[in-house]
Amino acid sequence: MKNKHNTIKQVLFLIVLALLIAPFVQATFNIFDIKPLKGAITEPEKAHLNYKDWFSGSYQQQEEKYLNETFGFRNLFIRINNQMAFTLFRKAKANGVVIGKKNYLFEENYIKAYYGTDYIGYDSIMHRMQRIRYIQDTLVKLNKNIILVFAAGKGSFYPEYFPEKYKTGKRTTNYETHVELAQQLGVSYIDFNRYFLENKNKSEYPLYPQYGIHWSTYGMCIAADSIIRFIENARNIDMPNLYWDKIKIAQPHESDYDIADGMNILFKLKSFDMAYPHVQFQADSDKTKPSVLVVSDSYYWGMFNFGISNAFTNSHFWFYNKQIYPDSYQSPIETSQVDLQEQIEKHDVIIIMATESTLPNYGWGFIENTYQLFRSTKNKHEIDADFQTKLDNLRSYIKTDKNWMEQIEKKAELNHIDIDSMITLDAIWQIQHENQ
Repeated sequence: MKNKHNTIKQVLFLIVLALLIAPFVQATFNIFDIKPLKGAITEPEKAHLNYKDWFSGSYQQQEEKYLNETFGFRNLFIRINNQMAFTLFRKAKANGVVIGKKNYLFEENYIKAYYGTDYIGYDSIMHRMQRIRYIQDTLVKLNKNIILVFAAGKGSFYPEYFPEKYKTGKRTTNYETHVELAQQLGVSYIDFNRYFLENKNKSEYPLYPQYGIHWSTYGMCIAADSIIRFIENARNIDMPNLYWDKIKIAQPHESDYDIADGMNILFKLKSFDMAYPHVQFQADSDKTKPSVLVVSDSYYWGMFNFGISNAFTNSHFWFYNKQIYPDSYQSPIETSQVDLQEQIEKHDVIIIMATESTLPNYGWGFIENTYQLFRSTKNKHEIDADFQTKLDNLRSYIKTDKNWMEQIEKKAELNHIDIDSMITLDAIWQIQHENQ
């Protein structure tokens, strides 16, 4: 009996020892292929030992952080923990994620946007939209277009699946006011939020997924086609249109499953099937391809990745008006590194797109920067025109003043220039010094 107990103790000891050293062995030799975590994950850098960092304590802190986030099986342990929280307690171990009825997944900001609890106020939106109208009027004179695109929002599309504790009285929303003022001010826009709602129960395939935050891949393809056709009508051109010759029906993946992916749980969640069109573009030999600059949140990523740029030339995507793509694929480049006026001059069409949850910061500074650019340019032109008018009037007057003309003739002879040039120089000097 004693030997049996000793054997059990030894086995248990070996099991515990194996569990203790397994993470070290996995981290060192990577024996098992463990799936990486998804979402906004930043891998820590391994600390580099040096005299200064050792005695300041920063080396120890960095090394501790590195070891805590890179030990073997860490990703698996996180997925097990997240799965237990989801299955047993209906909690999502992901920042801002809300689990709704029937396990529909939302981000909290979309719920706030639907109920209007993030409303920035009528005056603020009016001020913004007036600036956009000014930008639009200026671009029209340059034969350019600006188009506002209001992407669909999951909060507006699936409010029936909100958890009860999140439900509240509905107020005026940022989306409603933006669309209302765009209509009043005559600003060019596309309202996909309304379109998606109108076709929610009519569409052949789902327009929004259960476990993703963005419009479905199918819905996104419809939106991309509509944007191209809208530009065609606005500029009276014939562009390469997109089409699909086949549609794959499958369980949600990629952007149709992005919230669930970000939750990093063990098992795939079952849902209704989604549609995945095989997108192609018409031959462009006899088509017009305008240049386009798109300032958008993540709702443009899907279009950008499947190749909507095939319908354009010199196509650029300014992600949250910060990183510039495709340039940033080669080497990171930000909008602060380029000249705004030069970029506007290079593009025929400017699109500003956002979903309902990002409307409080719509444009992310692009609208304000472009407005200030156009205002300062206009003021400069006005000043130049006013100066030229004064110069022409004074030149005409000098020619009628006998005494002044005598002085002009002497100065012209002294400076070896013609009389007309001397009149101009005298007039300029007089205007520049008249208020001194």
